[in-house]
Amino acid sequence: MTKDELNIAIIQTQLHWEDQENNLRHFDQIILKITIPTDIIVLPEMFSTGFSMNSEKLAEASEGRSIEMMKKWAVEKQCAVCGSLIIKDGGKYYNRFIWVDDSGEIISYNKRHLFALAGEDKFYSSGDKNEIIEWKGWKIMPQVCYDLRFPVWTRRTANQNYDLLIYVSNWPEKRSYAWETLLKARAIENQSFVAAVNRVGTDGNSILYSGNSAVINPLGKEILKFRDFEDGVKTQKISMTELRKVRTQLPFFNDGDRFTIQ
Repeated sequence: MTKDELNIAIIQTQLHWEDQENNLRHFDQIILKITIPTDIIVLPEMFSTGFSMNSEKLAEASEGRSIEMMKKWAVEKQCAVCGSLIIKDGGKYYNRFIWVDDSGEIISYNKRHLFALAGEDKFYSSGDKNEIIEWKGWKIMPQVCYDLRFPVWTRRTANQNYDLLIYVSNWPEKRSYAWETLLKARAIENQSFVAAVNRVGTDGNSILYSGNSAVINPLGKEILKFRDFEDGVKTQKISMTELRKVRTQLPFFNDGDRFTIQ
């Protein structure tokens, strides 16, 4: 049975550089204070370390300390918790989106597009497939940061149909205009809700992040928006009734191109 409304909690905050324990303690304190009933809590990209290329030192196993904490938060808040982590799996390192629900089920997606400008492709392996998460009757597609720049990868098709796109990111302030513009584009072209979280503050490489996290409706309107450099939690309800209304009144999906990705 589909739940008509999902309540999404976005956590936009600073991260402690390459410091797992302090980051986990920080998020534990934030999540403990969430009092509004929530269906999904969204954490930033590499939320336990910051966007680091120090994969050998910082990588966790597929069910390491950070995922243990995600399970704890999911049970405590009776919701799903998601974000990305540095994971070592099969001798390779991944920037892996992790989804944990309140039953302890884990679903993962490996970031497809690695940010070569920062050397991410030299330290991490790329994913080769998308995932569709089924949650309370909704279909949800997880994506990680740089994936945002590649619309073909996230294009909603008959074989890749979803209702909500989630982006977790460490997206620099100097390219925030692209972040905000592309999020709206993904919502409009796919007639989908978009929930996007980005960190704030400065990382260990002196890169500045302004956040600009948001939830966007299927028409491209920001229905939730963080201020620049704002640190905290905001929640937003999204409606399946609204989504179906938009897709029925504007049936652009029926005229879309058919293609496959090689």
